[in-house]
Amino acid sequence: MSESKAERHRRTLQGVVVSDKMDKTVVVQITRRYRHPKYKKYVQERLRYKAHDETNDARHGDTVKIIESRPLSADKRWRVQAVLERAPTV
Repeated sequence: MSESKAERHRRTLQGVVVSDKMDKTVVVQITRRYRHPKYKKYVQERLRYKAHDETNDARHGDTVKIIESRPLSADKRWRVQAVLERAPTV
């Protein structure tokens, strides 16, 4: 399957599913570490995105890859592209 031109330039992120309670939607947390420009300490920034999961495949704790898409709802602008790693089941 070849990608369209617009699909090649969409941002992709990798994160952990922190909530899968909604239907066809998961909340993905992206953690980024960077050095503070003034204080020179390392800071962890956590961003949470709502992503569309058509098949309800992703579960809490899974590592997923999400891709930018058109607005799907008031606060959903990402789609789950792939489940990279499954969370261990208890």
